[in-house]
Amino acid sequence: MLTHLEIRNFALVERIDVELRPGMTVLTGETGAGKSILLDALGLALGNRADSGLIRHGADRAEISAEFEPEERPEVWEWLEAHDLEEETSCQIRRVITADGRSRGYINGRPAPLQLLRELGEMLVEIHGQHEHQSLTKGETQRRLLDEYAGNGSLLAELASLHHRWQEQSRKLEQLQQAGRERESRAELLSYQVRELEALGLAPEEPAELEQEHQRLANASRLLEECRQALELLYENEQFSAASLLGQASQRVASLQELDERLQGIGELLDNAAIQVEEAAGELRHYLTHAELNPERLQWVEERLATLHELARKHRVEPGQLPRLLPRLQQELQELEEMDLRLEGLRKSIATTLEEYTAAAERLTKARARAARELGEAISENMQRLGMEGGRFEIRLLPQQGESPTPFGRERVEFRVSANPGQPLKPLAKVASGGELARISLAIQVITAQKASTPTLIFDEVDVGIGGGVAEIVGRQLRRLGSFCQVICVTHQPQVAALAHHHLQVLKERSGGETSTRIWPLEEKQRVGELARMLGGVEMTEQTLSHAEEMLQRGQQRPD
Repeated sequence: MLTHLEIRNFALVERIDVELRPGMTVLTGETGAGKSILLDALGLALGNRADSGLIRHGADRAEISAEFEPEERPEVWEWLEAHDLEEETSCQIRRVITADGRSRGYINGRPAPLQLLRELGEMLVEIHGQHEHQSLTKGETQRRLLDEYAGNGSLLAELASLHHRWQEQSRKLEQLQQAGRERESRAELLSYQVRELEALGLAPEEPAELEQEHQRLANASRLLEECRQALELLYENEQFSAASLLGQASQRVASLQELDERLQGIGELLDNAAIQVEEAAGELRHYLTHAELNPERLQWVEERLATLHELARKHRVEPGQLPRLLPRLQQELQELEEMDLRLEGLRKSIATTLEEYTAAAERLTKARARAARELGEAISENMQRLGMEGGRFEIRLLPQQGESPTPFGRERVEFRVSANPGQPLKPLAKVASGGELARISLAIQVITAQKASTPTLIFDEVDVGIGGGVAEIVGRQLRRLGSFCQVICVTHQPQVAALAHHHLQVLKERSGGETSTRIWPLEEKQRVGELARMLGGVEMTEQTLSHAEEMLQRGQQRPD
């Protein structure tokens, strides 16, 4: 429940600190005193859109803090823990609006985006406004109220999940069917390409090896000629070969080693060099023995490479990528050939999903039908108490337009009402009288709020346009509602205010040329005075005070 509301520099409010308690609390005050300002401030704390024009004149920022004790609301603690925002005992939401139009939100002292403030706020507070009857005429609002009353949350979640699965499966089926329409031509092309690559029989390393072999065969004449000349220079020219020159140098150094032993190392180097030259000459002879001009092999390699390059251009890849292309084409061809099996499997999956959806939708329909009868009777009964004797209320389930599944089930929900005896039931949206619609709306709100899962319910002047005994009945219902959840009610009706467990007065004060809004908790004597003001208008008489005192005593003695 909401335990504390702190407002700084918001509209006419300079500073307000309000402690709130369980049960039913009313806020009263003169018209224009600022009762709605408090709800607007709370709405901002819970994620409503901000406007820098809401900042009090002369201030640079407005700040609203709301503290809650979720008590036995495990879903709130689970949500806080899931977002790493949990605290030990309470939950604080804070909103700061600056003069430059920026705003920041905080949950338990940690920065949080407005979306998180809204999600948390929806679990903590439910606001029923005086213009709620306008949204009650909409089909989606009527369906939501019925489902909330029936407790259909888990059924709706199951249905939404099945609907999402059906959508995804249908999308995949459409894609496969579209691909199927192009399958024959694509499969024919793939078959030809696979046969072509298979006939080529290309090994993974063959493209690189063919390039190297082509380079060697294309330059065979030059290789033979240059290698012969190299052999001549190394060994086979008796006068000027490297071998003969090294031999002469080695002999000269050897003859001098007796004169200077330091030449011994040089002699060894020359001997080693001679050995290496002889080995190199041997390798060259071996190369020349086995090397030959092979124009037939060169022609075959060139044709093979031309085929590779042609296929590579056709498939828009490099020749070296051709060996990896074949498995991909084979896989795609296999998938096309198996498409009939995939289509059949997908159609079976869709049929299974639709069966599950139909079963869940039927359970939802039965739950709605039961709740519709119960809620319709309860609202009809409440209409009698609210001065609409003979009025009837009925909830009808109408077939959903179209045959495709929806995330909300197979039917539309329509509220129908007859405000007076003898009149036929008509859709709520076609009720002519605004006063009747407001009263019917109040009857609906009070009944459906009893099944609300939120710990704090706020009623903002929902009793406008009624008075006397009807207003007292509304007050009784709100007081009874406050016995199992926190109810905060903004009202102009003394009959409603007298039945509250707690009473807050909203005042507009002027000081030093400035106007500000303040809130005071009222004790019993002060409550009598406020009720007398609400009853008697400008002039306060003893009779009015006596009436107010009696009204308060009677209201507080009434059991919850």
